[in-house]
Amino acid sequence: MTITNRADISNESFIKMEEKSMEVTIKSGRLVDAEAEILLLTFFEGMQELPVAAKSLDERYGGIISQIIKDRDFEGRLHQISLVYNGADAPAKRIILVGLGKKAEFDLEKLRAAFSRAAQHVRSMNIKVLTSFVNFPEWSSCLFTHDELAEAVVEGVLLGLYQFTPYKTVERENIKELDQFILLEEKPENLSVLSEATRRAETIARAVWFARDLVSSPGNEMTPQILAAKALEMVSTRNKIEATVLDDAQIGEIGMHAILAVAQGSHEPPRFIIMNYKGAESREGAIVLVGKGITFDSGGISLKPAEKMGEMKSDMAGAAAVIATLMAAADLDLPVNLVGLVPTTENLPGGRAYRPGDVLKSLSGQTIEVISTDAEGRLILADALTYAEKYNPSAVVDIATLTGACIVALGDLAIGMMGTDESLKKEVAAAGERTGERVWELPLWKEYHELIKSDIADYKNTGGRFGGAITAAAFLSKFIGDYPWVHLDIAGPSWLDKDRSYVPKGASGIGVRLLISWLRTRLVNA
Repeated sequence: MTITNRADISNESFIKMEEKSMEVTIKSGRLVDAEAEILLLTFFEGMQELPVAAKSLDERYGGIISQIIKDRDFEGRLHQISLVYNGADAPAKRIILVGLGKKAEFDLEKLRAAFSRAAQHVRSMNIKVLTSFVNFPEWSSCLFTHDELAEAVVEGVLLGLYQFTPYKTVERENIKELDQFILLEEKPENLSVLSEATRRAETIARAVWFARDLVSSPGNEMTPQILAAKALEMVSTRNKIEATVLDDAQIGEIGMHAILAVAQGSHEPPRFIIMNYKGAESREGAIVLVGKGITFDSGGISLKPAEKMGEMKSDMAGAAAVIATLMAAADLDLPVNLVGLVPTTENLPGGRAYRPGDVLKSLSGQTIEVISTDAEGRLILADALTYAEKYNPSAVVDIATLTGACIVALGDLAIGMMGTDESLKKEVAAAGERTGERVWELPLWKEYHELIKSDIADYKNTGGRFGGAITAAAFLSKFIGDYPWVHLDIAGPSWLDKDRSYVPKGASGIGVRLLISWLRTRLVNA
C-alpha cells in the first residue's frame, strides 16, 4: 500500500462520519422454534396455501396467520405489511407479514424492496432485532439462485435502513436504529451459501453507505481536500491499493489546465485522486473508472438559480461512486486490476473565476471554448479521460452527475448511457437490470458532434439547450483514447426528493452496485 500527500488526511470534517454497526447474523435453526422480538414472513399475492415454513409456524400459533389471510386482512400485495401479536407464551412475540406481489412478476428488485420496507417498519417500532429466513423453496422456483436471493435480502435490509445523522444534535437520543438482522436456515447444506452471500451483500451495502455519506456531507465539510482525505483514509486500511493525490501545482505541471480553470474561482484548491487496485496478475490493461468530483457547483459566473442550489453538494456523486467501488472491490478481493481517477474541485464565481468566452488548453492538447461555466463537469472529465490513456486500459467507464438535460429526458429513474463499444454497453446495461440501477442508452450519432464545434477553438463546452446530455457525451468522446468507453450520466438518480423502497430520500449512492455487478460478471465471463 502506497499513500502520497499524507498531509491531506488531516483535512477532515470537524464531525466524523458515523460507523454503521448493524450486525447481520446467520443461525442454524427452525423458524417455528425461533425466540425473537419479531419474525418476518413473506407471501406472494393470491397464494392458495401457506409455504411449508409458514404452515408449521401457523400451526404452532393456533392458525393466526391463516386466519388473517382468510379474512383478507393480508393479501400479499407488493409492500403490504401486517403485524401479528402472539400469546404471552409464544417464542416469538410478533410476526410481520410482508407482501411480494404477484409471483409471476417476482424479481430480485421486489425482494430487496419488500425486506427494506419491513425492516424500516420494524425500526419505526423501536425494535432492535429482526429475525427472518431465506425461503429458498418458494422463491427459487422463480429462477434465481440461492446466493442471489440471499444477497438481495441482505442488501434490501441494509440499504433501506441507511440514515445520515452525524449533524443531528437535538434529541439525538430519539434516533431509532435496528441493531441486528438474524437469518435462520434449517438446512445445513445451505449455510455456506448463505454466509458467503451475506458477506458479499454486507460488503457492497457498506460501500454504498460510504458513497451516500460522502454525497450527503455539506459543501463546507466535503471540499476537494477532504474528499481526497477520505479516499486516502479508505486506502490506508486496505491491501492491494495504492493511492496518490496530486495538488494544484502538480495538476498544472502535468498540463491539466481544464481542471485548473474550473477551480480558479474558489479558494479551495483542486485535487486529482488516483487509486490503483491490483487484484490480478494479468498483464492486460486495467479497467479505469473516472468519477466527476465537483464538491459544490454554483455554476460559476453562469450562476445557477438559488432554488435547490444547496443540493449541488451532490455534484461529486460520480466521484463517490468510484471511490466506493474501489473500496468494495478491495474488500471483496476481486481478481481484477482497477484504476480510479477522480478530478475534484469546486465551481464558484469570483474575481479569478474562468469566464464564458475563455479558451482552455486541455491535457490532450485540444482547445476548448467556454460557452457556459456551468458546463464544468465535462471539462474536468476531459483531462481525466485523457490521463486514463496512460494505463492502456481494457475499458474505461466514467460516471458523473453531468447534465440537467438527462434529468429532463429520463427523470430520476434511469442512468443515461452513451459510449463507443457495443459489447461494453451491453455488459453495463445487463448489470443495471440485475441491480435495479438501470441504464438507458441515448444515441451518439455523428450529427450531434457538429453541435460542439467551435468557431475559434477545437470544441466548445456546450452544444446548446437541445440534446444536452448527448452533446455533453459527444464532447467527452473527443478526449478518449483508443479504448472501449462508456459514459454514465447519473444526474437524475443520484439524489432523490422522496424515499424509494431501499433508497431513502437524499443521496442514493447509485453506481456502486452497478459497477461491482458489472465487474463480477465480467470476471466470470472472461
